[in-house]
Amino acid sequence: MIYKVVLRRGEVSGYVVECPAIPGCVSQGRTKRAALTNIKDAMLGCLAVLNERAEREKLRHPAEDVVKIAV
Repeated sequence: MIYKVVLRRGEVSGYVVECPAIPGCVSQGRTKRAALTNIKDAMLGCLAVLNERAEREKLRHPAEDVVKIAV
């Protein structure tokens, strides 16, 4: 899957990058390349946490199904 990210100059130095499709997923780097590398790691971490939360919800609500889909 491909995500769009927003890359902007930091207030003091470097770059800040965020992924609007994943709430709270923000990273930074001294260069554009570093910021983009860092946001990939942050996105993977955020998605892992969201998946863990979905699994916990499944345990709390056994009558509901959590279904995996590929997009």
